[in-house]
Amino acid sequence: MPRMSGVFHVDEESYDDFMGRYSVRLAPLFADFAGVRAGQRVLDVGAGTGALTAEVVRRGAEVVAVEPSPEFVTALRTRYPELEAHEAPAEQMPFADDSFDIALAQLVVAFMSDAPAAIREMARVAHTVAVCMWGIEEVQMFAAIGRTAQAVGTGVAEQSARRYRTPDELRDLLAGAGLANVETSELDVTASYGGFDESWGALGKQVGPAGAWLQSLQGEQRARAHDELHRQLGAPAGPFELHGRAFGARATRA
Repeated sequence: MPRMSGVFHVDEESYDDFMGRYSVRLAPLFADFAGVRAGQRVLDVGAGTGALTAEVVRRGAEVVAVEPSPEFVTALRTRYPELEAHEAPAEQMPFADDSFDIALAQLVVAFMSDAPAAIREMARVAHTVAVCMWGIEEVQMFAAIGRTAQAVGTGVAEQSARRYRTPDELRDLLAGAGLANVETSELDVTASYGGFDESWGALGKQVGPAGAWLQSLQGEQRARAHDELHRQLGAPAGPFELHGRAFGARATRA
């Protein structure tokens, strides 16, 4: 059975520390773009630790979550005891046709084993499909990590996760599943850090491709990466902010 990438088999606190500070801010922007309204039945695909789930609930919609990581499914059920949460891959979801008004995938499609198949599944179970992914150069933290990896002579882990990071790629992904009326958008957020040590510590929790990259470094190479990333981020001496841009795409069944 196809599953998402294994780079997210971490506990919920680690994920929230590294990416939650961005995804929580992204969720209302993405929900606005997708057109989530009270009374709708919404599917959150690759729900993670629930940043988007919480936003959909706040809007008065009925939400069901599907997530392949058992660690995150446990977190979802603990945080939202009333939530219907399923442990399943996006490519094979346990729902009948037309079960939902909208199917959402926030920060997920680049990590799916078979994104086109997953989008077809989303289109099968919902009338409207909306997805979003971070850009690479458009997210200051990711861009700085990429420059750091180049400077210290290492590659960034999971190169395949760089797909579906542009409006054109997302548009083609949805259109390729037979969806119509495809629209795209730019979704901008800002994350705050108490200092460089906080950002380095969050990166060290081994979340996603960036965390896998840092985990692969040892000794002197890791120390060089620490100093180079500090330089790439502008050598912050105290609290600082980083900006990120996600690209969104939404479409409806023809």
